[in-house]
Parts: sequence; C-alpha cells; structure tokens
Amino acid sequence: MTTEALSEMYRRMRLIRQFEDRASRLYRAGEIPGFLHLSIGQEASAVGACWPLDERDAVTSTHRGHGHCIAKGLDVAGMFAELMGRETGTCRGRGGSMHIADPRQGVFGANGIVAAGLPIAAGAATAAQLRDQGGVVLAFFGDGAVAQGMFHEAVNLAAVWQLPVVFCCENNHYAEFSPAADQHRATLADRARGYGVDFAHVDGNDVVAVAETMIDLVAKLRSGGGPVLLEAETYRWHGHYEGDPERYRDPAELAEWKTRDPLVRPAARLDAQRVAEIDREVDALIEQAVAEARAAAEPAPETLHHYVGVPREPVPEPPEAEGEVFRTMDAIHEALDHELAADAGVFLAGIDVGAGGNVFGLTRGLAAKYPGRVRDTPISESAVVGVGVGAAMAGLRPVVELMYFDFIGVCLDQLMNQAAKLRFMTGGAVRLPLVVRTQFGAGKSSGSQHSQSLEALLAHIPGLTVVMPSTPADTYGLLRAAIRDPNPVVFVENRLLYGRKGPRPDPGHLIPLGRAAIRREGTDVTLVSYSKLVHDCAAVAEQLAGDGISVEVIDLRTIAPLDTETVLRSLAKTGRLVIAHQAVERFGVGAELAAVAAQEGFWTLDAPVIRVGAAATPAPYAPSLERAWLPDQQRIAAAIRRSMCL
Repeated sequence: MTTEALSEMYRRMRLIRQFEDRASRLYRAGEIPGFLHLSIGQEASAVGACWPLDERDAVTSTHRGHGHCIAKGLDVAGMFAELMGRETGTCRGRGGSMHIADPRQGVFGANGIVAAGLPIAAGAATAAQLRDQGGVVLAFFGDGAVAQGMFHEAVNLAAVWQLPVVFCCENNHYAEFSPAADQHRATLADRARGYGVDFAHVDGNDVVAVAETMIDLVAKLRSGGGPVLLEAETYRWHGHYEGDPERYRDPAELAEWKTRDPLVRPAARLDAQRVAEIDREVDALIEQAVAEARAAAEPAPETLHHYVGVPREPVPEPPEAEGEVFRTMDAIHEALDHELAADAGVFLAGIDVGAGGNVFGLTRGLAAKYPGRVRDTPISESAVVGVGVGAAMAGLRPVVELMYFDFIGVCLDQLMNQAAKLRFMTGGAVRLPLVVRTQFGAGKSSGSQHSQSLEALLAHIPGLTVVMPSTPADTYGLLRAAIRDPNPVVFVENRLLYGRKGPRPDPGHLIPLGRAAIRREGTDVTLVSYSKLVHDCAAVAEQLAGDGISVEVIDLRTIAPLDTETVLRSLAKTGRLVIAHQAVERFGVGAELAAVAAQEGFWTLDAPVIRVGAAATPAPYAPSLERAWLPDQQRIAAAIRRSMCL
C-alpha cells in the first residue's frame, strides 16, 4: 500500500472510531434515543472490505452498521443527526441507529433484523448481473446471523445464480451475549464447501490484509466470478448494545484484544506528524458534525405520514373491455409479457416460473422469450422476496412469485420489515417498485395450509398495496398497473378463476390501483366483495332482483388502500351494508369496512352492518366441512334479507 492509501485507510478508521466514541457519550448524555450498537474495535474490517468499491457497487449492513456506512462514504453530520432523530439526518430521522441507509450512495441499509440484509444483497447483485456493468455487492453480517434461515437461503440462491456478491462475516466471536462456540458446530469454510462457493479468511483487525483480499475478490467478481464467503476475524470492544453489563465475557479477553487495536498498525507505518494531522482533522470534523446535528430541527409532526409510499399518478378508469373472449390465466401471461417487452428493468423470479412455466402454466414460454429475465429459484421464499426487495432498491421492477398465499408467513419479514418500511425508514431515499404475485382458492379440499385468504394480515402493514382482482380484464389491467407502480404490491390471484372467461381489453388497458368498481347498480342494499366471491354476489343480486330487492354490488379490487369513498357513497344511497369475503370473518376486511361505516357513514345507516365470511377455524379438508366453513350464495342472500328486515 502507498503512503497515501495508508493515510486514507487510517483516516477512515479514525473517523469511525471517533464517531462511535462520540455516539457512546451522546447516548449516555441522553442526546441519542432508542438503541445503540457500536463497532469500536471492528474498524479495519469495514474500511478494508469497502476499500475497492466504487459508485457501481452496493453494501448491505447490520444493526452494528455505522462503520460500514462511513467506510462507504456517508456523511457523519447526517449520521449524527439521524441518531439524534433530526430532520437533517441521513434518513430524515425515520431510521435511527440500526437503519441508516442511502441507496443513492450504494448503502442499501443497516438492518435491525439479523441476516435480513443478505437476501436483499442477492437482489442488488441480481440487478448488477443483469446490467452487466461490473457492479458487485458487499453484504456484511455477524457470526450470529449464520444460524438464520435467511443466511442459508441467500447464499444458496447466490450460488445457484452465480451472483457477484461477497458475503462478509465480521466474526467478533459473540452472537449478542453468546460465544460463537455455543452457536455453531460447523465453520464458515465448511459451509462454503457445502454451498459450492469460494471461501476466504482474513485477519479482520489488519486493514491492509482485508483490503488486499477484497481487491482480489472484487476483481474476480467484476470479471464474472460467483459469490464468495469472506470471514474477517475481529472483536467488538463495547457490549452488544450500549448499557450492556457484559457479564458474559472475561475482562482479560477484552484487554488482550485491545492490544491488537486495528488503528495501531497503519499508524505505525505512517509519519507521526501525519498521524497527528489526521487525528486533528477528524476530531474537528466530528465536533462540527455534532454541532450541526444538535442545531438541526426535529421532524415536524405534520410530516408523520410522509414517505410511507410514493404518491401515485392518477390513472383514469378505462372503458369496458370488448375484445374476444380470453381467460384469467391468459390475462396474467399477457400482462407479464407486455411489461417484460416494454421495460428491460422488469424481470420475473420464483419457484418453477422459468423452465416449468409456473405450476399453472401461467409463465410458459416467457423464459425462452426473455433470456435471463425469467428465473427459477430454489424453494426459498425469504430469498425470493428479498431478491425482489434488493433488485427494486437497485432500480429494477421485479415480479416475484410465491406459489401459495399460505406461504406468506415464511417470508413475512421481507414483506413486513423490509419492502413495506424501507421507503419510510430511508426518509424517501428509495422506491420499491416490487410485485409479489401469489394465489389462493378455497373450495377444492386443499386443506388448512393451502386455502387461506390472508389479505387482512397484509393490509394491516402500512406501506403495502394489496390487490385481488375478479375478472380477466381487471386482472390484466391491475397486474400491469402493479408492475408500473413505484410501491410494493402484493397481487393475489384466485386459482379457481384462472379458467374464467371474459372479454379481452386493449393492450394498453390499465386499472387504477386503490379504486373499487360498481358491478351492479342498486338502491336497497350495498353488497361489497372482491376476488372470486364477487361473482357469487352478482348472482345473488340477480336472484334477489326477482323478489324486488335492488342490490348494488361493489368489487373492491384493491384491499389496501381501501376505496372507502365508493363504499360510503353507495351506502348513502342504500342505507344498508353487507360485506362478503372468503377470509375468516373476524378481524377481516369486513370488520374494517364496518368500522368505517359506523364512523363516517353512521347517519346514513338504516340497519346494522352485516359481515359474511369464513368460520373462525382453519380451512377444513373434508368437502362437507369446507362447504360449511365457506360463505356461499345462500348465506349472502340470507344476510341481505336480514338487513332488509332490520
């Protein structure tokens, strides 16, 4: 290393050390709220690993991520302001210590969920691979993260796809309060052999050794090499968190590691006067940064709802489709084909979506038509959705598939804590144009783990859009709109509608997200539903018309955001409201609409709101029990008649 390089390495490490030391003191003084996890002692692994990176490259970090952010070039004034919860913070005070990120500078985020950044790194690496401009991704994680399923899923998927990513384990020998020896029986080298990826080990307290190792690894990745597991052995001087009593380790062990201070080595190779100059420059920078952060304003209360999602451009309701008859499954295929052709940033990923064309044949032929952009994945739902999150953060428009709606629980973190929150937690610095396609459909004895309608679970998570179409034309228009939307969308299809036929719309057909459709005009009762049950509601309305009951049928189409305006406008006309859905009745969409009606439409109600939904049991397997469990036309009609009598 040249003297200039050593000086810069030392400067960066000194900046991290002083930032962390000052943050510790500010925390004790009550100027930093929340949790604080510091990386004093680990400066060399951060600086050395980031040394060969440039503007093409991205980094994902951990809850102990300040050093990574500084090593990648983030401004310490903004970071101090972020820790203090100020509007001038890196994330406008929305992220805090564990969530500092700026994707515009290649910092895809520190993460409060252990190992959650690894699938996101695989997504960013997928974007780099598709762009083919030599970009690489560096994914930091701690030794404790190796026990997480997301570690396994991310490394395995990266190996299968040969992604340009370095998974860098900062092995500080403790997973929270537990020694690494108590957590694992296999070494990282053993694991690397199991995944079929390269492995490298380095002294994480020697910044030059780390940098030289990374220079070699990054050069190989830029020329087409596959993923690498890098283990950098280091040690954190502070506890797991500030305030940690540290009863789990011997003070003598800490003292021994302090004799291997990572800042001492480069300083010893530099002129003492130059070291002193750097120290003074860094100290002055830290003082100025703290002063700026202290002087900054807190976020104004009226900005609470900012950055939850990207405002949508208004889309007019298109005319009714009048083309030749086609099926819902054709609508899905044609919508995906249209968007793949229109935007090179769109790609599909999921279990058997490529060569197999999806379990229902919905993507058949697309892999051959768009090489490299329709990808089969391992059976790894967290990795699949995480890839979508990371690729979306990198500027692509991924469409990832979960084979069944029931599997949402397997990857809920990537939806709930990553996709839904990252725009908010970065203060609007990132967009998440991600579509997660999945399907459900009770009524064919699929049992308790393949029949669930879980839309209310997702609708409760701010930042997610949830779409559930009912007609072929709407499926086409809503799916295209979802792919073009700048926000994360969960697109839920009912598999029992795949064969349903309807008129084909024009190729440019787009349905506005968040807007319901009135399927049948009426004056006596408002009947609200969505997905497959809309057709049962329409049949009931036709049946009751013969008895002189005029039913207005509303198809929500989008569950979140909920079009309450259309429902309330209809309620003002009819005075009665019945909601029907296949999901379990309790705590569902019907409950939310009933609350809205009571709060905002109370004076227009002529009768209590009635809900019709599935019974409060898991989905049964036996056909006789499933029929008793599911709402049907008879129950919907009975609810409407009851409403008319109240």
